[in-house]
Amino acid sequence: MNSIEPSQLKLTKLVNSRKSSLEILNLGASIFSFKIRDHQDKFREVVAGPGRPEDYLSSSYYDENKCFGATIGRFAGRIANGKFKLGDEEFELYSKDGVHLHGGKAGFQYKVWEIAEITDGPNPSVSLTYESPDLEEGYPGRLNVTAKYTLTENDEIKVSYSATTTRTTIVNITNHTYWNLNGGGSVSDHFLQVNAPKILDLDDNKLPTGDLIKLKKHPKDFRESKLMGNRQLDDVFVTNLSEDEVMARLFSPLTGIKMSISSNQPVLVVYSPEKLPQDWPYLTELDEKFPAVALEAQNYPDAPNFRNFPSSELKPGETYKNEIIFGFSVR
Repeated sequence: MNSIEPSQLKLTKLVNSRKSSLEILNLGASIFSFKIRDHQDKFREVVAGPGRPEDYLSSSYYDENKCFGATIGRFAGRIANGKFKLGDEEFELYSKDGVHLHGGKAGFQYKVWEIAEITDGPNPSVSLTYESPDLEEGYPGRLNVTAKYTLTENDEIKVSYSATTTRTTIVNITNHTYWNLNGGGSVSDHFLQVNAPKILDLDDNKLPTGDLIKLKKHPKDFRESKLMGNRQLDDVFVTNLSEDEVMARLFSPLTGIKMSISSNQPVLVVYSPEKLPQDWPYLTELDEKFPAVALEAQNYPDAPNFRNFPSSELKPGETYKNEIIFGFSVR
């Protein structure tokens, strides 16, 4: 991280006809900021993240590994013991306390991505690319990745991830933006609804056991909209919906801002930490407790080590795709 200079950091700002604005940082191909009008026609910053691009270069940002707004890869989530097999060949990855997390010691969130294309006018977009060398962080194959962000005229953020490989590998990419639809404070007053009948059973290291838990009469059943409250969440909701179906909805009564998320991925990780690091000023003034929530559409964690989970393998000649839509409206 120390080899990256502040001068290498670049923000791309996309603005639609409603004057909503989306800023993308090339470090980690990250959602840096999103401002949208609330029910009083006041613009609110709904991204919870460090206030300045240079904060992303601090040693504490690297140590905390909170992945603010970032593109996560090569494999989002956890892999047990930092090991997986492809055929008869075993690959070893960086692990800490028996867990490989979010792509390794220096995953995609810490890489400077190249800005490949910017389009103006209606539905403005920016595309960023990164080439991950063969065996980077232990993963086989040279992986060419593209992250495209589009801000539609209907206040949707369309995130499109694609990747190709020179050698059979595993891929699971997602976006890790923290949201606070109040524009500050806490998300304890937000209402959350998740269209999932089951969650993954996780052990003490947040690794899947392979079992699924039915959510009927379970305290984490969010199939009906429920107040988040002072509830710490770090759960894998199994949705298995079609691409145009809504995985989850988030609503702030304070601002009237509603957010939905849909994707072609089979699970949604809902991560609402009790606290976030206090090592830098944020874009807005956040409460110390329960300041934000991340909604991460992706494949099952530790998928390479479970035959009953959807495959995360990518072969030469194939194209990996994760399409995510964050939709915003006001009531």
